Amino acid sequence: MKNTVVIGAQWGDEGKAKITDILAESADIIIRYQGGCNAGHTVVNNGKTFKFHLIPSGILYKNKLCFIGAGTVIYPDVLNEEIENLKKENIDLSGLKISPLASVTMPYHIDIDGYSEDTAKGKEKIGTTKKGIGPTYTDKVSRHGIKVQDLFDIDGLSKKLDIILPLKNKELTQIYGLKPYSKELILTLCQKYADIIKPYISNDWQKIFHDAIQQKKSVLFEGAQGVMLDVDWGTYPYVTSSNPVAGGAFTGSGFGPNMAGEIIGVSKAYITRVGEGPFATELNDETGEKIRKIGHEFGTTTGRPRRTGWFDAVVAKYGVLVSGLTSMAVTKLDVFDTFNEIKVCTAYKDTRTGEIYEYYPTNVNIHEYLEPVYETHAGWLSDISGIKKYEDLPENAKKYLARLEELMGVKISIISVGPDRHQTIFR
Repeated sequence: MKNTVVIGAQWGDEGKAKITDILAESADIIIRYQGGCNAGHTVVNNGKTFKFHLIPSGILYKNKLCFIGAGTVIYPDVLNEEIENLKKENIDLSGLKISPLASVTMPYHIDIDGYSEDTAKGKEKIGTTKKGIGPTYTDKVSRHGIKVQDLFDIDGLSKKLDIILPLKNKELTQIYGLKPYSKELILTLCQKYADIIKPYISNDWQKIFHDAIQQKKSVLFEGAQGVMLDVDWGTYPYVTSSNPVAGGAFTGSGFGPNMAGEIIGVSKAYITRVGEGPFATELNDETGEKIRKIGHEFGTTTGRPRRTGWFDAVVAKYGVLVSGLTSMAVTKLDVFDTFNEIKVCTAYKDTRTGEIYEYYPTNVNIHEYLEPVYETHAGWLSDISGIKKYEDLPENAKKYLARLEELMGVKISIISVGPDRHQTIFR
């Protein structure tokens, strides 16, 4: 297998975990390169559902190295819960490795995130998962963060906390009206975190990566969230705090960009979004509810109902561009099995001026004035969940996919027609 980057080409929740899980069978190393426990990756294996938040989806295979990379943020309590749940299922965790350079989410990050989201109103609300992800990345960038390797250096950590904690406590008490943390409590928590992470920390990651390059081992890069939630390229400020685009795979993993052989985007046959922000094709009607019900569109991490809408080719074309996609995987095509008609957004129209946008307008302030320009396709009205070959798909399903390829400007290489591994068509 070529070294492959798997990224979400929409607003997350596209089915990346299933695609990663399938491709992981042929990979030697699987790396989760960004995000934190705000991600929810669901894999169905032999009828059993596994939900991952931090651990790479490839962990279900034996004899794979599964790295949590330096670009991630780790809340050890959630990591520990995930580890214990996998142990109960007798999943081999000997291949799990954690970068010493990953950032650690502390309790005060969660306090700040929850307060900021709960007190925000209207358009100020971002719709975060309140898992402390944004504040952890904020401290990382401001150089006030705690790295995994700091947990194993008590003297160095103590000196860091002498600088960091007074600032955080001032922020907690004077800005947010929240309770401060004592140094003793944080040190105790950090010792607990160190105990959780110790069996998996990879201090020899440089040698492992160097050997992987020399031995031409295959690497699979797993992203969280999606292009439209990227902190630089997404619908800012309604975005995550990291870089889910393909470029983030290399700043967050430890491998350079020359490692990329393929970059596969993942899109649903429709589109969804969790949280606030612009969403041109959103369906607040019976059709949107039908998609939600059939597609089981509820957040893995939050349980919140996802906003649903028709496929947006403007978004897809943008994702192809900014991530350099070499192909696309389309998931949940089977959700449309009972639809008479299926719409696709090909452009946006400004209701004030009549201007047509064929490329994604990055200024979110104008999106309230934009309406989707649709074309309508005939449905196939048959069950495709058991189909194994592209040639056996109904003609209208093939026409729909062919039109998506034309609009996106990239080939569809994988088609998912159900949640299980075997419900996948490769082209």
